[in-house]
Amino acid sequence: MSLNILVVGNGGREHALVWKLSQSKLVNHIYVAPGNGGTDLFENVTNIPIGSSKKDFPALVEFAQKNDIGLVVPGPEQPLVDGITTVFNKIGVPVFGPSEKAAVLEGSKTFSKDFMAKHNIPTAEYKNFKEFDAAKAYIQSISHNVVIKATGLAAGKGVLIPETKEEAIEALKKVIVDKEFGDAGNEVVVEEFLEGDEISILTISDGYSWFNLPPAQDHKRIGNGDSGLNTGGMGAYAPAPVATPQLQKEIDELIIKPSIEGFRKDGFPFKGVLFTGIIITATGPKVLEYNVRFGDPETQTVLPLLTEDTDLAEVFLAAAEGRLDSVKIETKKDQFATTVVIAAGGYPESYNKGDEITIEQHPDSLVFHAGTIKQDGKILTNGGRVIASTSFASTLQDAVKKAYEGVERIQFKDKYNRTDIAHRAFRDAEANKNGITYAAAGVSVDNGNLLVENIKAKVKSTRRPGADSDIGGFGGVFDLKAAGYKNTDDTLLVAATDGVGTKLRIAQILNIHDTVGIDLVAMNVNDLVVQGAEPLIFLDYFATGKLDIQIASDFVKGVADGCIQAGCALVGGETSEMPGMYEPGHYDTNGTAVGAVNKDKILPKINEMAKGNVLLGLKSDGVHSNGFSLVRKIIETYGYSYTDVAPWKPESTIGKEVLIPTRIYVKQLLKPIQQDLILGLAHITGGGLVENIPRALPKHLSAKVDLKTFEIPEIFKWFGKTANVPIKDLLKTFNLGIGMVAIVEKEIVEKVSTLLKQAGEVVYEIGELVERGDDAGTIIENSENLY
Repeated sequence: MSLNILVVGNGGREHALVWKLSQSKLVNHIYVAPGNGGTDLFENVTNIPIGSSKKDFPALVEFAQKNDIGLVVPGPEQPLVDGITTVFNKIGVPVFGPSEKAAVLEGSKTFSKDFMAKHNIPTAEYKNFKEFDAAKAYIQSISHNVVIKATGLAAGKGVLIPETKEEAIEALKKVIVDKEFGDAGNEVVVEEFLEGDEISILTISDGYSWFNLPPAQDHKRIGNGDSGLNTGGMGAYAPAPVATPQLQKEIDELIIKPSIEGFRKDGFPFKGVLFTGIIITATGPKVLEYNVRFGDPETQTVLPLLTEDTDLAEVFLAAAEGRLDSVKIETKKDQFATTVVIAAGGYPESYNKGDEITIEQHPDSLVFHAGTIKQDGKILTNGGRVIASTSFASTLQDAVKKAYEGVERIQFKDKYNRTDIAHRAFRDAEANKNGITYAAAGVSVDNGNLLVENIKAKVKSTRRPGADSDIGGFGGVFDLKAAGYKNTDDTLLVAATDGVGTKLRIAQILNIHDTVGIDLVAMNVNDLVVQGAEPLIFLDYFATGKLDIQIASDFVKGVADGCIQAGCALVGGETSEMPGMYEPGHYDTNGTAVGAVNKDKILPKINEMAKGNVLLGLKSDGVHSNGFSLVRKIIETYGYSYTDVAPWKPESTIGKEVLIPTRIYVKQLLKPIQQDLILGLAHITGGGLVENIPRALPKHLSAKVDLKTFEIPEIFKWFGKTANVPIKDLLKTFNLGIGMVAIVEKEIVEKVSTLLKQAGEVVYEIGELVERGDDAGTIIENSENLY
């Protein structure tokens, strides 16, 4: 077989492709359109003066037909997005590259992010926007840092990484309003900023089979230590040691496999090379972006790691024809490669062109041209990233050393290159050599101590007789006698432990953390008072991937406020920093409350309950802390944002309304409990009125609740109507406006109601106890009143 190949493009990537393709036993001749000053230095390679834009397609087709081209290899993304594959397939010429339908993966970042979400491919949280105001409101509503991405092609420069919300909004303005990236900014992706090492996986695929080339790590910033402006890439090395064999296996299973299969299932099987940018976060690898072509300078780095027996032309042709599994692809074992890019002085801003380049070939390095041109027998600079030196060796250190030796043999006026390529690999090696510290593992003991200092004063404000609330440890002591419990033989301790649930996620999105601290206390102390107990002490647990002192301080402030409302002392807690367990900005929490009750005051008094006892409902303050999985599902499903105006309360927002903390009923109820006026209490949490009241009743009695007897807040009606939630689900999910139910004798209803109203409660007579029948613990009347 004698194969003529047309390579489209003029960068360092194309030079590397030509270098490897020219070694193929199948190849007769390679033409490069338009090529650069180095691509035609090989004996069987010729540059042709045809560009790669869509308007050049007819000329490329005509050339291919006249010169018996048997394979087209597009280098850049633009011709692929413009449909070069379809153009050549129509005349029967195979193309190593995806269809324009598949190329949308790079041509539209919104499309690619939606694809990842559809196929459960791990990636950063994101939202797509076309309007500046909506995107601005979203940024103001979230707590994590963001990346702003112009959705279209922007020559690798449409990604902005602001460090503050102000910078993020300014970046949005540049993209959407000022059109700094032209039509590429007609839509933006606002994406969660992820921390971790980045790697690039180049995957050769025929739509069914695939082969991953060694993982590479690029250096995007212009300056050493990853400082300064973003560039097209200042160097790369492979395989990146951070991508361990186990991690590569995980990436293949969680990312590459579902991607290749997802493309095919969605109707655009991917033929060509898929570039997957991946960040290795504390919770595993996540996709940053897809590109639909070889990367630059990753290509210059990974191709030298293919064995001499791997015929790249044979591989590309097999992939284009859908039979990749029929050819052999192998990489060199125990070999590393490094590429150092040499740029024109001033890049990535203004730089000079037309300076002569002199090259003294180093025996252990390869030279790949990019921004060069051949003129009058001389090689001249013709771009920002001018040329690169690549070397490979049995160790990364040697590969880097040889690459830099090659750099020294390339000279032109004002040349510039980074001097720290592969520094991250050496950083990790040095850490392993010197021992890994606790801080290097992601845990800061100093931050934990600083948090304690920040919250001491607030915690101190919760002190009460029996406890001084001077934290610094993980627990505390309590003196029952000092609290007034003189006869400890007749005193029982009661404990409760609970969390806040998925309401926390809304707090994290809105960056409002004190209200959920109150929720945590409320969920526990309300469970104590239903047993007749007075809450005495409280302990909290706060777990996060990376400790943010401000967030944790706000949260504990809320806990302290809740303790003050409940009359208990915050005596200790645990703040746990656990890298790898939680996403940045995420946290979870739990609380434990301990109370005391005299034996003769224990609730419920089941033996004293009888038919005709009255149910008094105490008004809730809103959703409290249950049903938030349903709340979040409705908000997300119907396209609402937590910063949107609350449809049921236009003067507020959805987020503020659902974050109203759980009402604490402790002090209001202790007085009638001490006067033996209450037979039982039910805290209305998960299970609603239907399931919570029966927990306080004897088996022979049921609760009959009339929904017409109290006002059902509009928030619950809105959620029900918006999502057409079945009434049964509403009854078992939400409190519907009643946060606590007291069971009292009919004769003293007025007395108890008066005491509770004097304590600030809104009280409804919502029903009565009846003889139980058909195993119904709660009978709901007038449920149509929900809507």
